[in-house]
Amino acid sequence: MLSPSAMSATPSPAAQLEKRLIAFSATIVSLSSKLPRTPQGRHICGQILRSGTAASANYGEARGAESRADFIHKLKIVFKELNETTIWLEIIAQSSLLPTETLVAIVAENRELCRIIAASIKTARASAS
Repeated sequence: MLSPSAMSATPSPAAQLEKRLIAFSATIVSLSSKLPRTPQGRHICGQILRSGTAASANYGEARGAESRADFIHKLKIVFKELNETTIWLEIIAQSSLLPTETLVAIVAENRELCRIIAASIKTARASAS
């Protein structure tokens, strides 16, 4: 049986980041439901749903990587998906598909996640050499 201190232990940074990426994906799902049901809105909805939810799934894959090289490769995929999501968010903003205030927090979180993943890749590369 786990001791009370083990049960209240702070999750690892990797677990915390995974939870944050899952929350980001959930926010993307919510945001996608607000897009207009026009051909343009549906196209962008599908694209941002794919890239915005792939980041968390791919991070889960990275956590189970078979080697350091596999881990770095999977983190790079997470980074690419987050970068693509950045572009779709910019397109939504510039084409006025949603009000800017709807996008501010999610754009900020997307940028922060990009910075965290980029730093993780750099750290993983440095410790691999």
